[in-house]
Amino acid sequence: MLADERRSVGVVALIAMIRMFGLFALLPVLSLYARDLEGATPLLIGLAVGAYGLTQAGFQIPLGALSDRIGRVPVIVGGLVIFAAGSIVAAMSDSIHGVVAGRFLQGAGAISATLSALITDATRPEVRTRSMAIFGVGIGTSFMLAFAAGPLIAAKFGVLALFWVAAALALVAALLLRLLPDMPRPVRRESWSLVPAFRADLLRIDFYVFLLHAIMTATFVALPLLLHDRFEMPLTAHWKMYIGALIVSLALAVPMIMRDHHQGRGHLIGLAVTLIVVAQLGLTFFSFSAGPVFIALVIFFAGFNFLEAGLPARLSVLADEAVRGASLGVFSSAQFLGAFVGGLVGGRFLGQGRPTDVFFVCALMGGIWLALQGFGRFRK
Repeated sequence: MLADERRSVGVVALIAMIRMFGLFALLPVLSLYARDLEGATPLLIGLAVGAYGLTQAGFQIPLGALSDRIGRVPVIVGGLVIFAAGSIVAAMSDSIHGVVAGRFLQGAGAISATLSALITDATRPEVRTRSMAIFGVGIGTSFMLAFAAGPLIAAKFGVLALFWVAAALALVAALLLRLLPDMPRPVRRESWSLVPAFRADLLRIDFYVFLLHAIMTATFVALPLLLHDRFEMPLTAHWKMYIGALIVSLALAVPMIMRDHHQGRGHLIGLAVTLIVVAQLGLTFFSFSAGPVFIALVIFFAGFNFLEAGLPARLSVLADEAVRGASLGVFSSAQFLGAFVGGLVGGRFLGQGRPTDVFFVCALMGGIWLALQGFGRFRK
């Protein structure tokens, strides 16, 4: 990559890492915290975890399309300010309804698609997949750090402190935009038509990311309760399970990412989904001790990390340049709608107090994905 490309990708990846830290840090602790709030029910707990996904899904397309017209940076700044406001609302709430409202407002700062589009604006086509992989690795690193730090911060300062941290980090991310080099504005179209963003080959990828994040969010509605209630694992120890599994999973995920990047082998999609299904079945039937749960998480994270890096890279290459922001908006909408649905699914099937019911439903969703995907016959 050229010097300006490296700088642009590095800055955007850092902004995404900082912003996503605030969301990821809440995942391993929010369901435990939410069940003690005034008015909490299993369904509202799931909604608190996944609520941000609904407004993210609703705003990604219009904000992505707006960034095609007025530029990426103004949209990103506005989204970060809204995200910070939602974090403050949740931090100042003492009921489940207030937290849900704050999570909805967090999601309205929907800039994931615009960040991805900014990377594609700043890079040449021949290095775009590599750039998106760096972007994905940055988010994966944020995921790991947040899962380690989230439970520790929550144990020492309370879960509400994580919302204040998210608000502060969003404002820091906005300031980092000043480090971007000058870059060309996106190609401006005369038409506002979004039809090119809904091509069949793009929608296939959009549906894949919907399922991926539905499964991930539902899993983390149930998993903290499994560790806490069945294994009597203190909250401050959860990060050891998560980070250990994430680190070990890289031994599987990194070779898959490299092989896919260099050879473009679509059957790796089917392999990654198979790993997720196997992991969910393991959590369903073998969660009688921490050892099998750890192995299942290693397998899950290997499939998840590969797909999290590979799917947006594929879409950014396939999308038409003039509607890249809108196309990535559709992709991100599907991603966060999946997170919302996953939160509802997790809350619904957790109603009887059995986390394994949630994992089994996640395995069924993965099975549907495999059937639709054709066991790896992915069309570029």
